[in-house]
Amino acid sequence: MNVAVSTNFVIAPPAVVAVPVRGLAARFPVRRIYCVGRNYAAHAIEMGSDPNREPPFFFQKNPDNLVLGGADFPYPPQSKNVHHEIEMVVAIGKGGRDIPLARALDHVYGYALGLDMTRRDLQEDCKKGGRPWEIGKAFEHSAPMTDIVPASEVGHPDHGEIWLKVNGELRQKGDLNQLIWKVPEMIAYLSAAFELQGGDLIFSGTPSGVAAIKRGDVMEGHCEGIGRLVAKVG
Repeated sequence: MNVAVSTNFVIAPPAVVAVPVRGLAARFPVRRIYCVGRNYAAHAIEMGSDPNREPPFFFQKNPDNLVLGGADFPYPPQSKNVHHEIEMVVAIGKGGRDIPLARALDHVYGYALGLDMTRRDLQEDCKKGGRPWEIGKAFEHSAPMTDIVPASEVGHPDHGEIWLKVNGELRQKGDLNQLIWKVPEMIAYLSAAFELQGGDLIFSGTPSGVAAIKRGDVMEGHCEGIGRLVAKVG
């Protein structure tokens, strides 16, 4: 949901992107979206990378890339090879810089389930040229996401099945305990490079099995303790 802002500007300001919170009327305003690359060993291998525990790397999507409320995912332009990547999403409720590992979970508001949709052909072109990934990752509607479940209800999931089916066929399957960099480590590492603030989201990485989708497909994701996501490819 986009929340309108009323004040004086030379042009109309963009609306605030806000994610529903399960069980509450109030919503979670989104500031930034960070995504962790290759954070499951099996996915790193399938993408041709070393699965060893190297320092994590991050890229960003934009708040207005989110698709909320079970809306369709429109097949994007300029690509003939669009891939699904199912991920647990971490919602930051309290910001900070150089957050200690032992206190990192104190900064988490809650969790959700999301899809890091990727124009893989465009991303591969960027990789070959040593260019940034935004054209492959940060396009419109590239981040379908569920409502946020507060940590006060679900705790801090560090294990549990996560999977994605397309038209009822299992494509991706993993467990949160297979994350190379765990949630507290992601937060501690990321907060050393950026000042995190309440409203930030972290897409935590995807299991192996990423593959192409086509128009008319129905993607169904699940993460134990967090919930279910359904997105039809429009």
